[in-house]
Amino acid sequence: MIRGIGTSKGIGIGHALIIDEPQIEAKTEIVSDTAAELRRYENVKKKFIADTQNIIEELKKKLKKNDKTSLVLQNQIYLIEDIEMNQQIIGFIENEHLCADAAVDRTCSLYADIFASLDSEVMNQRVADIEDLKHRILSMLSGNVTVDLSNLEPDTIIVAKQLHPSVTAAMDTKHVVGIIAEKGGETSHAAILARALEIPAVLSVKDACSKIADNESVIVDGEYGEVFLKPIEKTVQIYTKKKKEYQKKVKELKKYIDRETVTSDGYKVCLAANIGNEDDAVKGMKSGAEGVGLFRTEFLFMNGVSMPDEEKQFEAYKKAAIVLKGKTLTIRTLDVGGDKNIPYMGLAKETNPFLGYRAIRFCLGRVDVFTTQLRAILRASAFGKVRIMIPLVTSLEEVLRVKTLLKKVKESLDKQKIPYDKDIKLGIMIETPAAALISDLLAKEVDFFSIGTNDLTQYTMAVDRGNENVAYLYSVFHPSVLRIIKYIIENAKKAGIEAGMCGEAAGNPCMIPLLLSFGLDEFSVSPSNVLETRKNIASWSIREADEVTTSVMAMCTEKEVANYLSDYIAAKEQRSGCASQTRRI
Repeated sequence: MIRGIGTSKGIGIGHALIIDEPQIEAKTEIVSDTAAELRRYENVKKKFIADTQNIIEELKKKLKKNDKTSLVLQNQIYLIEDIEMNQQIIGFIENEHLCADAAVDRTCSLYADIFASLDSEVMNQRVADIEDLKHRILSMLSGNVTVDLSNLEPDTIIVAKQLHPSVTAAMDTKHVVGIIAEKGGETSHAAILARALEIPAVLSVKDACSKIADNESVIVDGEYGEVFLKPIEKTVQIYTKKKKEYQKKVKELKKYIDRETVTSDGYKVCLAANIGNEDDAVKGMKSGAEGVGLFRTEFLFMNGVSMPDEEKQFEAYKKAAIVLKGKTLTIRTLDVGGDKNIPYMGLAKETNPFLGYRAIRFCLGRVDVFTTQLRAILRASAFGKVRIMIPLVTSLEEVLRVKTLLKKVKESLDKQKIPYDKDIKLGIMIETPAAALISDLLAKEVDFFSIGTNDLTQYTMAVDRGNENVAYLYSVFHPSVLRIIKYIIENAKKAGIEAGMCGEAAGNPCMIPLLLSFGLDEFSVSPSNVLETRKNIASWSIREADEVTTSVMAMCTEKEVANYLSDYIAAKEQRSGCASQTRRI
């Protein structure tokens, strides 16, 4: 058995098909007739756009109604139409007399190197989009044929070094039962497409292409990131049973789409979705989310090679607000820096970016960028129930400065007679111990809290999540983290404001009883996790949650807490006849 990152849930049982995309060497010719070369580039560019649009249309037919995941391929069209990227390519042809192949190769490599050098999984994943674009355009320029996966044998499991979005989108989905790749992660477009197509996928599997033989029997577990090679009959039987159980579970969860999020004894909470764009908002609403607890606006800034202007931002926020049809849309202001650097912003390289010039610190330092975003958000608030949320707050002064700036932006819109919600709510993310410890003071100045458990855990435990030597210390079940979460919610309750959570812990089955007992008002999770979280919440009564929480809060170690909760929930699920979804730590 080999492991990777499970990026699309489900079980796939079949035979391997090794995909080896040929590397295309770009020509390096110097041309004298630059006008002819520019025409050659423009013709291929038009063909590329037309082909991509055809792939998008074909993909739409494979997806469920109203699923807009196909638009991830639109990013490639945005890239090739981007003014700066085109100027770069045209400049290489006109000024250096490079042939179109070399100009495209050099420009794409330049952008790919920038994104790959950034300490950000999201930005690193964008390299795949650029490489896909480059590979396809160079193939068109040279007349080579790209990999065709449109006609495959039944029960095929695709194995590749890296599956580019265009290849994933064009594959024969009727016969593909699993995907394995050496590269890619949770946020890669190949992973997003696999989830939309409901194909189990495990990515970041080291040396998969050399460890797996063509036509070899393989089992893919897309939830736990496990790949079984040449499985024995007993293993096949076990996973065939698991596959049926998973399919039954998916069918069962669909019953929760139109239900309220309520405990077994009638305590109602709000279950929202975390999104990065309008398409995610559609998914969230389709999955039964009661609003959006986190709109990550940094993805809007990351998806281009230049700063999105006010109109582009306004349109993105407006579309999301309209999709929600009156449900709350919580827009987090730009959270750049840390693991989310953006090349065109020119941020200086920092020794420890997670403790540096990021999030609200950056926004207050770049009032021009911040003001533009606030204007766009306020304008979008005229089209739905929009809230503003500020990330990485550490002091009351930051909140007061934001409120002053927000007031000025409102006054500017008033003078221009531009409509917006005059009573728009302002909230903050509590994701630092500093903010947690003064949450009683902060609660007097804002309308709501949202606890970001990912950063809060990292900063509380003084641990670098990416450092494997100390990663074991990173756990939301540590008594100190649990006490901080409880303290934050208590202070919100005292001030009469809402307390929500948009970190991964909000959807963790082991955390749900504790959060219910603490009095959390809003659980915000990924769209794919909405229904399972609703079902888990429905399985608890407040009385039982209180009893479990009382036991947990008396414990002294992280291991004691984690094992107690996983054992308790496993026993609880066994009593109810469900297969346990937790694993003992």
